[in-house]
Amino acid sequence: MAPSPEEQSVSPSDAPSADQLETFANPNPGRDYTIEIVCPEFTSLCPMTGQPDFGVISFTYTPATFCVELKSLKLYLQRYRNQGAFYETVVNRLLDDFVAACQPARCRVVGAFTPRGGITTTVSCLYEAQKT
Repeated sequence: MAPSPEEQSVSPSDAPSADQLETFANPNPGRDYTIEIVCPEFTSLCPMTGQPDFGVISFTYTPATFCVELKSLKLYLQRYRNQGAFYETVVNRLLDDFVAACQPARCRVVGAFTPRGGITTTVSCLYEAQKT
């Protein structure tokens, strides 16, 4: 029996990682503003069946010191194509990696996945920096 996608070994160079996300200095650090990034072609693998899962991933964040560079985000997201993971795992990991890279004041990640078996699933998670 073939291993499930979550059991398949993916070389570290192929796996998504927060250090793949590049950033640049927030050009307006004194202003509280929101950036929304919509990624309509996200794919990963179902860990139960190995079949592709498709979804729209949205990042809505208020930058602090850094903003994410979009090409690096695109390349990072493409690394999920061969990753077996449940929706909940994917969206929470996206948030964790985004926060690790950008250190935003706030960030919400939403994964709206296409129907599977007649059921749609949307997963969202939120991060808010501790006020000092």
